[in-house]
Amino acid sequence: MPKAPINWTNTILFTLTPLFAVTLVPYYGFTHGYGLYEWVVFVVLMGFCGMSITAGYHRLWSHKTYKAHPIVRFVLALGGACALQNDILHWASDHRRHHAHVDNNDKDPYSAGRGFWYSHMGWILRDYESGKEDFSNVKDLRRDPIVVWQHKHYLALVLLMNIGLPAFLGYLGGDIIGSILLGGLLRLVLSQHVTWLINSLAHMWGKQTYSDASSARDNPLIALITYGEGYHNYHHTFQWDYRNGIRWWHYDPTKWFINACSYIGLTKDLKRCSPIAIESARLEMQYRLATEKYSTLNNADKWLQRLESEYQELKASLQLWAQHQQSWYEAKSSELHEKWTHWEKLELRDSYREAKFKLKVQRQRWRDLVENYSTLSAINPA
Repeated sequence: MPKAPINWTNTILFTLTPLFAVTLVPYYGFTHGYGLYEWVVFVVLMGFCGMSITAGYHRLWSHKTYKAHPIVRFVLALGGACALQNDILHWASDHRRHHAHVDNNDKDPYSAGRGFWYSHMGWILRDYESGKEDFSNVKDLRRDPIVVWQHKHYLALVLLMNIGLPAFLGYLGGDIIGSILLGGLLRLVLSQHVTWLINSLAHMWGKQTYSDASSARDNPLIALITYGEGYHNYHHTFQWDYRNGIRWWHYDPTKWFINACSYIGLTKDLKRCSPIAIESARLEMQYRLATEKYSTLNNADKWLQRLESEYQELKASLQLWAQHQQSWYEAKSSELHEKWTHWEKLELRDSYREAKFKLKVQRQRWRDLVENYSTLSAINPA
């Protein structure tokens, strides 16, 4: 089968920029040195580009998980040009096809099924059929004047943001070349490869917490360097959620940025998946994995029967909790709540708390059963 033709523009660009970064950046550092100001410029522009891709290109325009004020959209469009990962229309079109045909080597533009190199950056070095330009899936974005403006002036914006901006900041700090090398060149290379890790490593390393329908993985370590995008299995399972890390301890600065902007009116209509859907998906995956493990034990039928019983009880407790939670929250925010008697309010509150406690107990029983597999396998080998 003949190889796809080489995209010489991308090949030259993504070969020379890393080459210059590993030679010119250290050379200037040894001969002239970099000050704290230049490193601050590097960190700030690194974050600016990263957040413009994750909060802008990805969660805003590709998945429409929230709505943003024109000021936010304009700034994120500039940051996207600074990241030099194509304009919004191309990026979002590719990403929507990725989700529609994930792991399909013929249709997914950066399918992880074709290996790390291909999904990381190989897909942009050749003109593969799966990556051909097709804006039929981004008709909604073509109605966004900021998206259209960035698409029309993309080359000029790339030059302005990658050379003009670092040079201007360098002028203010007294070292134009140092700022261009750190804030322009090194930042460009690193920010691109950080984003590409989501396409490659986040589909190969980690846990499939919510679904095994795709190769996407949850990995908190990847989340640390990708502004929260490392919880990738969750994202592929619930792609309409503005969050990737859903727990309070999950490192997801993109989520924090979007949420913080909502408090000052710059973002709105933040979409969140319901807790019952999230927990049901997690439970389903745990049940399937536990079933595979317990089927290898001696007296497997007995253990599988117990597993099934605990699974059904936990599902029922989860459903009951969700129903009471919905009733309680609706009542608290409705005018009817003011008309209820004191005892009616207490009864509804107590029933919700009881369902919550029952769910907590049932979860612990389930957790003990699933986690005790290693002990049981030693005692009851198949």
